[in-house]
Amino acid sequence: MDNQCYESYPGWMVVLSNALTISIYIIGAFILYGLGIIFTALYLLFCLFMEIRLLKKGCVNCYYYGKTCAFGKGRLSSYLFKKGDPELFSQKDVSWYTVLPDFLVSLIPITGGILILVHEFNWLILILMVIIFILSFAGNALIRSLTCKHCRQRELGCPAAEIFNKS
Repeated sequence: MDNQCYESYPGWMVVLSNALTISIYIIGAFILYGLGIIFTALYLLFCLFMEIRLLKKGCVNCYYYGKTCAFGKGRLSSYLFKKGDPELFSQKDVSWYTVLPDFLVSLIPITGGILILVHEFNWLILILMVIIFILSFAGNALIRSLTCKHCRQRELGCPAAEIFNKS
C-alpha cells in the first residue's frame, strides 16, 4: 500500500473517523445519564466545546483548511472561521499536558461509570465503559494509522504526529 498524500480524503475515511468520534460521545453521554441529565448535558457541552476549539484553533491553520481532511473538519472550519496562518500549525507546541482535554472526553464518562458501579453495579455500564475505553485508545490509534500516513500536513509539520509517532 502506497503512502501518497491526499489532497482530499476519500469519503469512507471521513465517515469512519467521524463515526468513531460520535460513538464515543454517544456512549459517554449514555453512561453519564446514569448520574443525571445535568451531567449528560455538561458532558455534551464539553464535547461541543472541544470540537469548536479544534475547528477554531487548529483547523484554520491546517493545510486542509477548506479541503476534505480525514475528519471533514478542514472544510467545516472554512465555513465557520476565517483562514489562519499555516505557519502557526507546525509551530504549535503539543505536549501530553495540552492533549489532556482530549483525553477527558473519554475519561469523564469512565470516571462517571466507576461512580455508578460503586453505587450500584450494572453490567451495561461496565460493558459500555470497556467499549468507550477500546474505542478511545485502540479505535483512535487505528484511525490515525489509516489517515495520518496520507496527510500532507504531517509532511509539512504536525506537532501531534511528533508526539504520537515517536520512534
